[in-house]
Amino acid sequence: MNTADLGLPVDVPSTALFTDQYELTMLRAALKAGTAGRRSVFEVFTRRLPDGRRYGVVAGTGRVLDAVENFRFDADVLRFLREQDIVDEETLDWLAQYRFSGDIWGYPEGEVYFPGSPIMRVEGTFGECVLLETVILSILNHDSAIAAAASRMSSAAGDRPLIEMGARRTHELAAVAAARSAYVGGFATTSDLAAGFRYHIPTVGTSAHAFTLLHDNERDAFRAQVDALGRDTTLLVDTYDVAEAVRTAVEVAGPELGAVRIDSGDLLLVAHRVRQQLDELGATDTKIVVTSDLDEYAIASLAAAPVDAYGVGTQLVTGSGHPTASMVYKLVARAESGDQGAPLVPVAKKSSGGKTSVGGRKWAARRLDADGHAEAEVVGTGPVPDALADRQLLVELVKGGEVVAREPLDAARDRHAAARANLPLSATQLSRGEPVIPTEYAQ
Repeated sequence: MNTADLGLPVDVPSTALFTDQYELTMLRAALKAGTAGRRSVFEVFTRRLPDGRRYGVVAGTGRVLDAVENFRFDADVLRFLREQDIVDEETLDWLAQYRFSGDIWGYPEGEVYFPGSPIMRVEGTFGECVLLETVILSILNHDSAIAAAASRMSSAAGDRPLIEMGARRTHELAAVAAARSAYVGGFATTSDLAAGFRYHIPTVGTSAHAFTLLHDNERDAFRAQVDALGRDTTLLVDTYDVAEAVRTAVEVAGPELGAVRIDSGDLLLVAHRVRQQLDELGATDTKIVVTSDLDEYAIASLAAAPVDAYGVGTQLVTGSGHPTASMVYKLVARAESGDQGAPLVPVAKKSSGGKTSVGGRKWAARRLDADGHAEAEVVGTGPVPDALADRQLLVELVKGGEVVAREPLDAARDRHAAARANLPLSATQLSRGEPVIPTEYAQ
């Protein structure tokens, strides 16, 4: 299913107003100056990774493709722009016909990236490319931040599955995007039904403390849930006394009880006690799920505990302390004139203050060591060296305005697992450090 066909449950009819006003005022001025039609190249990159992170994760690419397809200025949008006197009639006429007709290249979704990586390259006229800056950055910055946190958590969890359950901790639409990104980063399921509907992510969920409190006693609550959902359900056992709840749960569901969930207390200690109790009661196959403000460090601390799955909410949907990937969208090359065949010239911001950039249309490749692991991210503007020709990272996403690389979300998820496995082992360390491989620039 093309998710763009589902529409967006927001108060504007397209993605065209998911932008900043200065994109339109720049367009207005460029049209007046006769430069809006100059061939241009914009690139998305980050100058640095969040403090202490060893690698980044590209996520949101599929959503970007949907957003570009749905970037249309319909009558209501144009009326708003006219009434607010944001642009003139010439610009309104230009916007009414807007369809992105250029090319987009980028790191495929799920790939890892490093400082300076040309994560996405947008090529076309200045006018059609500059309008896409905000919507592309808003998607990639949010989704990549969540995917990076999810990747660290899934690495810490090892083979134990992770449940995304952060919908109540963020904006309702951000929750859907977060669940999608978490799945790319290695989470197995989500509690958010909108994410399941839109992106076919497996969904899970049983009951909260409110269900137990609704009933006169815990036994009645457990009986009601088992009668409705079956013996393989997951019973929440920390509403009152955990040991008593576990005993009651096994009495009600029998040794076929699917799982128990622990949502409070010293999870390491409680998990060991619950595992011992379940085994003594004959429920040796009953699993233990833990929740309660987990992050990658808490998950790692539970590695020795008899835990079978983790549920993560707040820390995941807020990027575990880093809610943005700090990506920017910069013009790196533009034609010398408006002539179609005019050559491109590199351009770049040169001011001080740590916001400089490297001009020129770039390629990227990942060089491997003798053992086949990544040892450097190589970025260049000239010819690609023969030794790196088959290691190039950018793929064509949009050609002549048409999406050519839409793929199932599982493909991005599998790609990320492979990309992370290809990094040096230190990439999975949770301790603070520099990017796990350096970025090298080739001319």
